[in-house]
Amino acid sequence: MVGFSHGAVIRRQQFLTRCLGGYSSSTTNIRYSSAVKMQSSASGGGGASPEVDAVTILRSITPSLDTSRHKGQAGKIAVVGGCREYTGAPYFAAISALKIGADLSHVFCTKDAATVIKSYSPELIVHPILEESYSVREEDKKSISAKVIEEVDKWMERFDCLVIGPGLGRDPFLLDCVSEIMKRAKRSNVPMVIDGDGLFLVTNSLDLITGYPLAVLTPNINEYKRLVQKVLECEVNDRDGTQQLLSLAKGIGGVTILRKGASDLISNGETVSAVSSFGSPRRCGGQGDILSGSVAVFISWARQCTEKRELSAGPTVLGCIAGSVLLRKAASHAFESKRRSTLTTDIIEHLGESLEELCPVSE
Repeated sequence: MVGFSHGAVIRRQQFLTRCLGGYSSSTTNIRYSSAVKMQSSASGGGGASPEVDAVTILRSITPSLDTSRHKGQAGKIAVVGGCREYTGAPYFAAISALKIGADLSHVFCTKDAATVIKSYSPELIVHPILEESYSVREEDKKSISAKVIEEVDKWMERFDCLVIGPGLGRDPFLLDCVSEIMKRAKRSNVPMVIDGDGLFLVTNSLDLITGYPLAVLTPNINEYKRLVQKVLECEVNDRDGTQQLLSLAKGIGGVTILRKGASDLISNGETVSAVSSFGSPRRCGGQGDILSGSVAVFISWARQCTEKRELSAGPTVLGCIAGSVLLRKAASHAFESKRRSTLTTDIIEHLGESLEELCPVSE
């Protein structure tokens, strides 16, 4: 099986199923899970990763619901992203955080994106403070940048986690402002989940995250390739994928990396964990935004747990594992009913029931 790509594995599975007869939704996840295991074997070589008990980890960090809790204790998340072209991504990340159980979800975006994002849901707190180069004169850039940072600073201490990058775009002035926001987050010891164009930013400015243990990177296949080339100065080696992921996380000073794929691999430079349960063969855009919002919530919950008791790993690793398994569970539910027409919004609607299945609310 060494020469098979993931797509080839799936197609072969489907061909065998048709030959044997039958194509039911009840067998879909079994086939897909089998394909994941086959792909892991194909790409593993000396880099096989241990599958973690992700459901148990999710349950261990998910807080109970009781009448003694007040607003804000279940998490206050902020998404930094959203520009003229991209308004869906920050919405997906922010609303996913609420659907999982965060109490408050903020979005810091450009003025052009704010009204659009507000129109998607009244549940989000939207701050139209970011600016792009086209709307700023050269002589005003310094003062406007200072105003942006000042506004975000007012809120920074209140947040349990930031999500940097969904729908951010690559405007130079905007990225400069976000770089300063990230520096302030580090000073305030606020965790950051970095995705999308946030990964473009940190790949070109590694000092923003190097050595910061509360930083999480969630690269897809292409974003991971660029990180490997930048940090390790080589190409991606799937035959020894586990060791390369370890080296990459260690090379960035112990940040946590969630490498998205058929099997999600998570490392902080010390250990590597794999999550391959559930899942869906549908690859609609926006699933990474759900993941980033989900991971942010679980990191905030895991940090609360570490203050009360010893846990098996750090909050960023635990948050990645829990966020990964929940997304995969919700995606499998959405695919069962929607099949090829599954969209990101369908997956979001299954987040709540999926969390309830994995971790029921106590009566």
